[in-house]
Amino acid sequence: MTEHILDELAWRGLISQTTGDDELRAALDEGPITLYCGFDPTAPSLHIGNLVQILTVKRFQQAGNNPLLLVGGATGLIGDPKMAGERTLNPVEVVHQWVERIRGQIEPFLDFEGDHAATMVNNFDWTKDMSAIELLRDVGKYFRMGTMLAKDTVARRLNSDDGISYTEFSYQVLQGMDYLELYRRHGCSLQTGGSDQWGNLTSGTELIRKAEGVSVHAMSTPLITKADGTKFGKTESGTVWLDPAMTSPYAFYQFWLNQADADVANYLKVFTFRTREEIAELERLTAEEPFKREAQRTLAHDVTSLVHGRETADAVVTASQALFGRAELTDLDEATLAGCAAELGSAEVAGDTLVIDALVEAGIVTSKSDARRAVQDGGAYVNNVKVDGLEAAVGDTTALAGGWYVLRRGKKSVGLVRV
Repeated sequence: MTEHILDELAWRGLISQTTGDDELRAALDEGPITLYCGFDPTAPSLHIGNLVQILTVKRFQQAGNNPLLLVGGATGLIGDPKMAGERTLNPVEVVHQWVERIRGQIEPFLDFEGDHAATMVNNFDWTKDMSAIELLRDVGKYFRMGTMLAKDTVARRLNSDDGISYTEFSYQVLQGMDYLELYRRHGCSLQTGGSDQWGNLTSGTELIRKAEGVSVHAMSTPLITKADGTKFGKTESGTVWLDPAMTSPYAFYQFWLNQADADVANYLKVFTFRTREEIAELERLTAEEPFKREAQRTLAHDVTSLVHGRETADAVVTASQALFGRAELTDLDEATLAGCAAELGSAEVAGDTLVIDALVEAGIVTSKSDARRAVQDGGAYVNNVKVDGLEAAVGDTTALAGGWYVLRRGKKSVGLVRV
């Protein structure tokens, strides 16, 4: 017997709140239902936090429901209020460009054909011709100030030195209107989103109840955190983006590979489609043979494959091995090497640059004396070939694709230079 979608989501830790568990379960049992999730183009790319929502919608689709994916060309012009400070309003033409980019990132995850085909929608379509009078008379009349002021983000901003503009305060009206419009156009009866969106989600359910006399549903997913309670999804270099030009596939893979043993099982539940049995086995291996990092390698390959494709995931696995002498560097293409360089650090050098100088330039050692010791001890490598002598130059070794050279000290310290 197939597991109920709500039971699967609960096991995966993907349910924070609902407007009513029993009512939602009953609606799904009567199904299929149409659900939607919105993504605002407030940046040129989605990040791994957005991936939680995309994959949750995918799970609903796999369970036989009909997803709507909304990329907010209208709400993206405003921006959901942050906990602190006003957002910068981006130019209209920029936001519209980002709409197309984000649509392109979402589409590969969903099926757009068949019995439960996904549909992409844009709220700019039903707001661009609406007048201020229509918004106030036809939508605004259903909103109560007390409820709007009580929203967590609004309340916090009101009590801060920054306050909140009417523009951002009105965001919840626009998002509520989206749900109403999708209910009318598509029969949509469930909205999903992150737990930080709960106030906006319920704005929509309340608007539909008042305007249409119908009860619809909302479900939020919890904020994904690390086992120690700290924020997930950031690295020293910043946000982990889905766009390979903003976070290289190599850096993306390494992010997942570096997750702690205490976190990896939960991330496998949230970010992969592995079964209970598969994840239980990976948990066992983590407990019994943590040094093998089997769960982390599975997580990293699965998520990189989902976002960037299996071929790219395989390439970065090869790169990870090759950089440390466990595979052939000549198998790596220029794009993969450039991604490695962006993550590990790199420098531009001349072909006749001595290896001892290049080691310093690439940040692998802190001084020329350290570089000399590395060479003299037999622990310095160029393209996985041991450096023989202090007078060896980078260009003495054949360059890799794109003119790259991989420099290594010992087994762990790696950087790249390009001639």
